[in-house]
Amino acid sequence: MILRHLHLPGLTTYAHAAKLQDRLVSHLLAHKANPTTTPAPLPTIITAQFHPVYTCGRREVSSVSQEQVDYLTQPTPFGRATFQPALRGGQTTFHGPGQLIAYPIIDLKRHNLRPRDYVCVLEKTVSALCKSQYGIDTITTDNPGVWVDDMHKICALGVHLRRNVTSHGIGLNVCTELGWFERIVACGLEGKKTTSLEREGVAREMLGVEEAAEGFVRLLGERVEGVDGVVRIQEEDVD
Repeated sequence: MILRHLHLPGLTTYAHAAKLQDRLVSHLLAHKANPTTTPAPLPTIITAQFHPVYTCGRREVSSVSQEQVDYLTQPTPFGRATFQPALRGGQTTFHGPGQLIAYPIIDLKRHNLRPRDYVCVLEKTVSALCKSQYGIDTITTDNPGVWVDDMHKICALGVHLRRNVTSHGIGLNVCTELGWFERIVACGLEGKKTTSLEREGVAREMLGVEEAAEGFVRLLGERVEGVDGVVRIQEEDVD
């Protein structure tokens, strides 16, 4: 089975990536509902960099006040962010330039993965990417995501499942402006800090988000049962 990789070039909006993601999820769900009449879509990963946006997980969104939204969307020295609710798990976090977003849309049943195993696969893939491509050692803790130590998170993780079809995924800080995170308690973890590959000492010229995306997708494909290779696709191929 081929794993398709859709990379959205430049900066894109969260809403645009979410619309593409929803379309791919719908294709997989339609096949699961009528497997004899609906072609089986190939697993796909969307990778992107977003325009600055704070997103809030489905469990927290009702507790975010308009005053908080107004605060998050005020101008900063490095730009202005929008605010969007998201279906993923987890709490409020930031996405923006210099951060790799990766949204795998796969049917876990087709790859013999349980939800907890899938989360572990995502974490291990990020750790392998950080080590093999950038020489950065990482760990996992009792808290979700990938960390360089107990205090500094380098990659946020938040997924959504519907009938074992995945959406959302990871946000790896490649060369992200970390000042954006000062307005929030990132992922609801008091006292913890956010870091990036750049902050951890990786040279700026090594930190292309598209190159990080290619490495992540390749490494994930190696860890998912039944995947024989990766192919790049264009946005028009989603239909």
